[in-house]
This record gives sequence, C-alpha cells and structure tokens, in this order.
Amino acid sequence: MSDASVWSAVLAATAAGLWAWRRWHYPSFWYLVGYPITAVSVRASWRRVALGCGLTKKRQRWWFTTVPGAIASTGIVRVKRRFQRVAVDTKPFMWLPLPTRYGWRVTLHTLEGQTPGDYADAAERLAHSWGVHAVRVSSPRPGRVVLQATIRDPLVKVDHFPPSPELLRVTVGRLETGKPWIIDFRTVPHWLNAGATQSGKSNLANALIVGLAPQPVALVGFDLKGGVEFTPYSPRLSALATSRAESLTLLDDLVALMVDRMGVCRQAGARNIWQLPPALRPVPIVVLVDELAELYLMADKSEKDEIARTSTALLRVAQLGRAFGIYLFCCGQRIGSDLGPGVTALRAQCSGRICHRVNDPETATMTLGDLDPTALVSARAIPAETPGVAIVAGQDGQWYRARSFYVSEATAEHAARTYAHLAPSWDEITAHLTGTDADLPELLDA
Repeated sequence: MSDASVWSAVLAATAAGLWAWRRWHYPSFWYLVGYPITAVSVRASWRRVALGCGLTKKRQRWWFTTVPGAIASTGIVRVKRRFQRVAVDTKPFMWLPLPTRYGWRVTLHTLEGQTPGDYADAAERLAHSWGVHAVRVSSPRPGRVVLQATIRDPLVKVDHFPPSPELLRVTVGRLETGKPWIIDFRTVPHWLNAGATQSGKSNLANALIVGLAPQPVALVGFDLKGGVEFTPYSPRLSALATSRAESLTLLDDLVALMVDRMGVCRQAGARNIWQLPPALRPVPIVVLVDELAELYLMADKSEKDEIARTSTALLRVAQLGRAFGIYLFCCGQRIGSDLGPGVTALRAQCSGRICHRVNDPETATMTLGDLDPTALVSARAIPAETPGVAIVAGQDGQWYRARSFYVSEATAEHAARTYAHLAPSWDEITAHLTGTDADLPELLDA
C-alpha cells in the first residue's frame, strides 16, 4: 500500500471522526476545535471586516514610505525614502473572543465619535462577513461594545428546562442566548403579549397556566371569545369573565381588592403585601386577559360608557396592582392606538413586552416601537413557519429573540385539573372586603 493511500485513509478517517464528533457531541467539539479556529480567524480578519463594514476611522500617522522620483535619462529610477504623515484606516481595538454555548462574544473599544448604534447598524453586515447566524450588539459601559455572535440558531429546537421553584416565576422557553426564558411577575409585574393566529401567543398562555398551576396563587381569566379559550382551565381559575359586562364586574372586584389591601398595608406600616407578615399576606393574583381589543371595541354609542369604565378599571389595576399582589398578562392579536387612549395608557404600564409574528406593523409598533427600533425590525422578520418565536423585552432592559416550549391544550387542561384544589374561591377572596369607593381617590393619588 503506497504512502499516498495511507495518508488518504488517515485523512478520511480523521474527517469522518471530526464529523461524527461534531454531529453527536457539538458542545465539546465547539470548545476544543471550533472555538480556537474561530478565535484566530476573527482576530485575523478584523481589520478587513471593520473596513468593509464602515467601522474604521481615518487617523494621521507618521509612516515610512517609498516614493518614486523622476526617471533619469539613463532609465534608472531614483527613489526617495522619507517619513511623512499619511491617513491610515484605524480599526477599533478587539479583545480576545470568548466562547459561548452557541457562538462567541468579543469586547471592542469604540473609536472617537462612535456609538453602540453604529455597531448595531452594521450587525447584519458583520454576520455576513463572518458567516454566522446573527450578531447582537450591547454596551455594558461607555466606550465599550460587546458583539455576541450566534453561529447557528438555538431556537430551531427548544428543549424543556426544569421548572422554576420560586413563586410567580415561570420558565416558558429559551432565549437566543441559550438561557431559559423566565417570566418573573415579581420583577416585571405586567406583560403585553401580541401575536397573530398560529403565532404561539396562546401556547405561551398555556405555558404560563402550567407553570403557575402548582403555585399558591389565584388565577383570574378574561376571555372575550365567549370563554372558548379559558373555560377548559376553569378548575384552576378562581374567576372567569366571558363578556364585557362580566369583565367590568370582575374588574370592579379587583379594584375593591386593591383598596382593601391598601388599607391592610397602611395599618401594618408596609409599602406592599410582601412586607406584611405571612399570616396577613393575601394571596397573589395573576390576571390573564385574552383578546384585549375586545374590551375596547365599540359597536355603537350605547357601549361607550361601559367601555370607558372597563378601560379605567383595567388601567387602575395596571397602575397600582403590583404593590398589592395583582399582576397582568394581556394578550391580543390586534393592539393599536386606534382602539383608544386607554390602550396606549395601558401599554405604558406594561414594562414586559412580547411580540410574536403579527399581521400588521401597527401592532408591532405598539408593542415594541417605544423600546428599540432594532427590536421592531426583528419582530416583523419572524417567519410564519416558526410558531412560538417572539421578540421579548423584559427585566434586564434588553430585548431577545426567544421561543416558548410547546404546551398542548391537553397538557394545560391536565395541569388545571390536577391542581384544582389549589384554586382559592373568588367568593373567599372577596368575602372580607373593607375598602369603599371613598378610598379610591387616596389610592389613585398614592
């Protein structure tokens, strides 16, 4: 057997082994093989990439140059060698890239006159230059920019994470960084969840119900589809409204609960229910609203007063509910400013934003437009074949692509029946209300 054949066989076996290693245990392959090669390649190509993406600056430098002089009659070129100031393209200083689970991140020192927005505008060009799935830009402090590159999309397949053991925290999916996507009502009390049909909006509500069902909380539902969405989960719901009239009555009860809990906190010298002794602490309430627009749509003028009362009560809950243990999770297909000023005011109180694929740009703008224009562009680019993918803005002040776990209606119904004994009766919750309408001005001025 010739040496060439032996080397060919060795190379073929090595290639097959590397392919199998990468296929069956990608994390170890990435850290031991892929990352070192990538780090060297990124550092070596940074000058060309920065120049091509418009991230360099012209600076004057003393440079040793060779300048051709005049050609003498003998045909000999006389060469002048001298130092002179020339304009040089200077790239931002790059630290060593560090590996992450799905790619790498690197810190850059910005040049004079640059802002993180300059790098965010060039993020797509950077991704194409390095051949990666996406590049995200963040700025931990002035003068520094962190580029987080994702080699492959981590949201193609989302595995379940273990449930969170903490109260009012639910693990609903995965972020594009590979970390769990957690909805924490203690940190972000109110959420706005927008999405078209089959975008994953209802699936996220199912995941919340499954996560909250075993916790000592009261779940309250507003289902303006006539109850077809939340009625199967009624064993775990303390109250359910299926029409605007029922919604108004239920919202009045919630406002009265806030007044009552305010009095309890005032007497105990506490700023919120979490500062109360456990014996006095009332049960937290999570309010799930489906089809938010139905609370604001008006068929004729006779509904105007009812809509105004509904909008005002819901806004009161959003403004003051956090301190008194009442949290909102509002869902809707269509959320636009044309629904009235009540929706805009409610949106301002919902610091948690989730935008799935939507059918109109107005809904995406209403959900994310006041946070980050780049997030708005990413939301409108979500393809229809990826249900559950959403743009999430939450507790850390940044936005991420995320995907929720698939939770079937049967799974959510099973959780509702299994933990039905944990659902406190709404009559028991409202039985000892002491607040009156006279307390409302003081509550609203608090």
